[in-house]
Amino acid sequence: MSTEFAALGLCTPLLSTIESLGFKQPTEVQKQAVPPLLEGKDVLAGAQTGTGKTAAFGLPILQHLLQSPSKRNPQSNDVTALVLVPTRELAQQVFDNISLYAQQTEVKVVTAYGGTSMNVQVRNLHQGCDILIATPGRLLDHLFCKNIRLAKTQYLVLDEADRMLDMGFMPDIQRILKQCNPQRQTMFFSATFDKRIKAIAYKMLNEPVEVQVTPSNSTADTVEQIVYPVDKKRKAELLAYLIGSRNWQQVLVFTKTKQGSDALAKELKLDGIKAASINGDKSQGARQKALDDFKAGRIRALIATDVAARGLDIQQLEQVVNFDMPYKAEDYVHRIGRTGRAGQQGFAASLMSRDEEYLLEAIERLLDAKLPQEWLQGFEPSLIEDIEPDKSPRRRGRNADKRKIKAKLKIHAGRGKKN
Repeated sequence: MSTEFAALGLCTPLLSTIESLGFKQPTEVQKQAVPPLLEGKDVLAGAQTGTGKTAAFGLPILQHLLQSPSKRNPQSNDVTALVLVPTRELAQQVFDNISLYAQQTEVKVVTAYGGTSMNVQVRNLHQGCDILIATPGRLLDHLFCKNIRLAKTQYLVLDEADRMLDMGFMPDIQRILKQCNPQRQTMFFSATFDKRIKAIAYKMLNEPVEVQVTPSNSTADTVEQIVYPVDKKRKAELLAYLIGSRNWQQVLVFTKTKQGSDALAKELKLDGIKAASINGDKSQGARQKALDDFKAGRIRALIATDVAARGLDIQQLEQVVNFDMPYKAEDYVHRIGRTGRAGQQGFAASLMSRDEEYLLEAIERLLDAKLPQEWLQGFEPSLIEDIEPDKSPRRRGRNADKRKIKAKLKIHAGRGKKN
């Protein structure tokens, strides 16, 4: 039995479960977060994805429930512990993990998110719910229908809190907080923090213990990062080349739009590469099938949007590709956090067209580091790339400069012909 986990103050039943799951030693976020959580303190934790955050809050909640059976309400619609997450995939992942940790206990774990049957969730809730993992929208549906109550909730977790706020869930979260027990323990977990998010967190927390495992908005040292400049119209061709020439059997690819993810999956199939897309327009069943096929190796490339990919937990994923550079620099951290998890090696490639250079600059400012760039032979970007004008104010100046350069090139070309 791990003496390091025992030193955190975890009880014997949980230590036995941890040993059976093959956990050797706690991660840094677990070392720092578990002791104060066991003491009942609020925690504000910043750590990269893949560092064991679910166990960091899941194990203390389970221990509180095991040591105080009176807090459980197995036959009522009162929820003792609530875990809020931004996406369906993350809800399922957290549910799977906490269910594993609770397997040797009588604690009942339930999940509720959109895209699946309300009736099935209602049945599960009415059978008793100690820990509920839910997305904000579906949780509000159940609260409206009086399927659950939060007045006696003892523990509240906001997981990937920055993403929930970025996705516009703040009004929903405020409505949920109004129905929660004010005398609760609150845990705020996130991969990235900015001043705005920290200010919101401190309004929800009571004298929290701050846990910052890695520098804020940083990437894992185990992930090799590179940027490939390429013309926009040749991105799909370059991606197919990388997958084929380097024999990538499993690569997660990020696009900025739902339509773009579907189109790229179709294009890769034409190149003989088995691919599937996962985005918000697809049913939960279709999203789950694509994810299962990817994990099982039946497809080589999973094309995803940021919203759909948040929460994907794919063991030993070695390659991530940014087909489109993210609009929000923080999303870059989340994207490449899908690889290089739990100390393993990972590779993150970004395909950057000329009109995305300003997005790379924002990422490098966030990381306070320059990302290496490499021109691949045969895919070198042209001097002036044909791009669709971006009408946003921040890009007007750049587009005007490009038009001037093109005009000058035409003049010089004309002079050459006369000579």
